[in-house]
Amino acid sequence: MNNKQFTYLLIFAMLLWGAGWSALKILTLSLPVEVIIFWRFFIMSLAFLPILYFLQKPISLNRESLKYIVGSSVLNILFMIFSFLGIKSGFAGGGSVIITTLSPVMTFLLVALLFRKKLQNIQYFGLVLGIGGGAIMLQLNNLELFLNGSNIYFLLCAITWAGVTVLAQHSHKHIHPIHYSFIISVIATIVTFIYGFSSGLEDVFEQDSRFWVSLLYLAIFGQTVATTIFFIASGKLGSEVTSSFMFLVPLFALFIAWLVLDEVVQTHIVIGGFFSVLAVFFVNYRVKKR
Repeated sequence: MNNKQFTYLLIFAMLLWGAGWSALKILTLSLPVEVIIFWRFFIMSLAFLPILYFLQKPISLNRESLKYIVGSSVLNILFMIFSFLGIKSGFAGGGSVIITTLSPVMTFLLVALLFRKKLQNIQYFGLVLGIGGGAIMLQLNNLELFLNGSNIYFLLCAITWAGVTVLAQHSHKHIHPIHYSFIISVIATIVTFIYGFSSGLEDVFEQDSRFWVSLLYLAIFGQTVATTIFFIASGKLGSEVTSSFMFLVPLFALFIAWLVLDEVVQTHIVIGGFFSVLAVFFVNYRVKKR
């Protein structure tokens, strides 16, 4: 495949990710969080099997890779919980914009704090701009609304995903990214099964076709297929180019939430999202100049 074909595939993957937020919203209306999360990870693990077969690479684990896998497994479960609780009481489109635009800013801030990286003035400006955009999206001017609404869960999602991103980036030195995602999914399946065993896991078989379409879409297309395309494209086009396509996710998510769920596009989400996207370009300035 040439670069143009990979570009089309990446756009398709971003569409799959964007639509996943509307699918999650549908699922939150039916069953408890522990039931949805277990079945999502379980189906996701099964969906990885044919990909592993075609990959034709044996899974190799060592102490270093296990360290990253355990940490990411915990953070992935927390992310699923926070996103479920946020989307349940909030907007799918708005939540997707907050999480996908704030996560890169949070990731950069986390790396700067953990590894004590010296920043350029333009990067400090980017962080301030990103925090300001986040404040607009999260409506921090109304503290009571923030603490009692869905936005606090969206903020926790962004922080948690920043941790997932940092661990994933360092794990690539020790394990193949598809193996990494698969093992995390298996571990999360086991943990959520133990936790949700008494919560009526079998209740999914009493749900209607709309529920099952959403669940299968989210686990297979919105996660496994989209993630695999993203990883393969990263190897072909480079991580910097590939990551830039992430900015398409909130656009697709807003459009699909409007189309499927009749959600109104909120002005403060659009304005704050724009500032946060702009902030990412500034905080990555040093990387682009190398």
